[in-house]
Amino acid sequence: MAAKAGDNPDSLMALSTAFCLRNLRRTMCYLGDGNKLCLRSDVFLPSEICDKLVNTYMELVHSDSSFEPQDGFFQLFSDPRSTRLTRVQLREDLVWDRDLEAIGKQDLIELHLTYCNSLSARSLKTLASFRQTLVSLSLFGCSHIFYRKGGEQQWPASRQALDTDFSFQGFNRLRLLNLGGLPEEVDPEALLKPLPALTSLDLSGVQLPRAAFLAQWKERLASLVLYNVDLSEELVNTVVELGHLRHLDISRERTSKFKMTRKILTAIVQGLVNLVSLDISGHIMLDNCTVPHLEEAMGRPSIEPCKSSIYPFQELKRPLQFLGLYNTTLCNVTHIPAYKVKLDQGFPTPALESYWPCRLLPQPLHEHQMNQLIKALGLCYYRVRPKTCTPSSFHLVIAALKCHKYEKSVQVTGSAALFYLTNTEYRSDQSMRLRRQVIQVVLNGMEQYQEVTVQRNCCLTLCNFSIPEELEFQYGRVNLLLLKILEPARQDESIQRIAVHLCNALVCQVDNHHKEAVGKMGFVKTMLNLIQKKLQDRMCDQVMEFSWSALWNITDETPDNCQMFLNCRGMSLFLDCLKEFPDKQELHRNMLGLLGNVAEVRALRPQLLTPQFISVFSDLLDSKADGIEVSYNACGVLSHIVFDGPEAWGMEEPLRDTVMDKMMAAIQSWDVTSRRNINYRSFEPILRLLPQSIAPVSQHWATWALFNLVSVYPSKYCPLLVKEGGIVLLEKVLELQTSHEETKDMARYDLTY
Repeated sequence: MAAKAGDNPDSLMALSTAFCLRNLRRTMCYLGDGNKLCLRSDVFLPSEICDKLVNTYMELVHSDSSFEPQDGFFQLFSDPRSTRLTRVQLREDLVWDRDLEAIGKQDLIELHLTYCNSLSARSLKTLASFRQTLVSLSLFGCSHIFYRKGGEQQWPASRQALDTDFSFQGFNRLRLLNLGGLPEEVDPEALLKPLPALTSLDLSGVQLPRAAFLAQWKERLASLVLYNVDLSEELVNTVVELGHLRHLDISRERTSKFKMTRKILTAIVQGLVNLVSLDISGHIMLDNCTVPHLEEAMGRPSIEPCKSSIYPFQELKRPLQFLGLYNTTLCNVTHIPAYKVKLDQGFPTPALESYWPCRLLPQPLHEHQMNQLIKALGLCYYRVRPKTCTPSSFHLVIAALKCHKYEKSVQVTGSAALFYLTNTEYRSDQSMRLRRQVIQVVLNGMEQYQEVTVQRNCCLTLCNFSIPEELEFQYGRVNLLLLKILEPARQDESIQRIAVHLCNALVCQVDNHHKEAVGKMGFVKTMLNLIQKKLQDRMCDQVMEFSWSALWNITDETPDNCQMFLNCRGMSLFLDCLKEFPDKQELHRNMLGLLGNVAEVRALRPQLLTPQFISVFSDLLDSKADGIEVSYNACGVLSHIVFDGPEAWGMEEPLRDTVMDKMMAAIQSWDVTSRRNINYRSFEPILRLLPQSIAPVSQHWATWALFNLVSVYPSKYCPLLVKEGGIVLLEKVLELQTSHEETKDMARYDLTY
């Protein structure tokens, strides 16, 4: 079977980088004076490794809640004799002036600072140290960097004095520049004038009262982004002079008095003959731009310019690679001369990537840009439900949730889309790595937002995965989050039900060390609190049954969790549930299964050996609930208790012999061909009851259990019986004179399978 795209394992470089960052003091660093993190003297790292370390560090800080930022991390790269940085991407408020100053001696080629609002004008001085080498620079959303501030850790409530000393003079190699979100007080013309060699410029959201200065790059500029820039006739005329432009974005989100006319579009097409990408999304279009419906070329939709339904684009020499028409009146035309088009809901069957404001990812957004991203996520949600999304839509939704984990609206809409994208219908197109990325962003959302809709969407999405297998790489984290959801005394019923179901699935069929770890997180107490609440409400619903089932699973062969159950008044709740819900068969089965696990722990059995508990277990031997399951589990509990011998009994009533007689009668009433609602991972607790004479009825129950399982499910349980040494123990049963003849008959049958 061919591997899915993206199913290749992570590279050794990626694995090593993440390991080093998580274990800095065990690999490349030591703690110096004042607990300062220092690079070891024998470490020399080239730019390929240093770039990877810094960029992966930023990724882990923002996407992995278990990764703690390291104070003084950037100081590790202060000396270019031992470390070399060339391409660095830093974002958000975790980056301070001192961090940039720490790498000020490096010969950076690319520096992308995105939404770093903790940077002040001090960092402009650091930028000047890179002027000889910098080729690509982004200051997107770093609006505070042009202002002076007081102390390093205090940012004033109002902006302080504008820094007028900084200049791009001497940045002779700079070719790509992003100044999106430049403050109004900063004069872009004065700032940009010393940069005659730019080939790519992003001025998103920047006010350009005098646009003529853009003409200085008419012989070089290949890409110009003027997203949410107020257009004017002067600005359009200047842009049209930039004859080497290949990419032009003049899209917008906020309203504007400016109207896109046929004349303006024609001027753009005629003047920018090298254009391959154009985005005019969000503009008010005049009706004279489109061909009347009756005059449109007949036949299927075409991308040939000569057939274009938009008059100005008929003059294109070739179809555009990309054309953005989102939120314009041009979305409902038939013939659009572009290979990829960003449209709105009116278009019949577009792929999500045609909608997507790709330029907005992965950078954090200004408030006025966020609406466009939310709309695109909403479109994905509506497209994915009828199964018309493409695989690349998955990556785009993940990117949005990952980059904008603090935006509630993005999390709500994106998590809803992920629920449908992870359904079975899309499963065949998803690699293991992709599904792991989904789990990561879902858990990020659960951590950040306690809001009902996000929590419900995230929990439902996790239900689309194979549990526990696909969640095991985040096992502790997901359990902690689910237990946190279940903490409040009053919780949304639907979320509570889904979360308890997930908890139950996560502790079923996992190794004991996982169960022990989850038990220490408070799993047992949380489940018992839920049961207590349902008892108070006198309600036996799925939450009640799932909670007991989860306790049954987590106590399986885990004595510590069994002890926690007893310590948290579990037996009292057991008796209360029996009394309150006498006819709930599934509930009784789950509770007796759990108590069977407790009874398997020799040190805990004395706590079950009371007249009240023994009488209850004895009465349940007669139960016909859930076939034989309740009676079978009750007999299992008693089998382990009587196995300790008459000396341990220590009670006058009920008599041990009376209980054992009743157990034998119950076993003889069961149909040995019964199909079971049970799943054994190990026979060890049963096998320990075989070669003994102190409690023949316990031996009889154990032999019956094996006989039933290996005869009804031979392919599953015969290998397990052989693997765990059951054959030898059954042979010893045949040798013991104290064994009942019926027991020996069943043992012989077991040995023939």
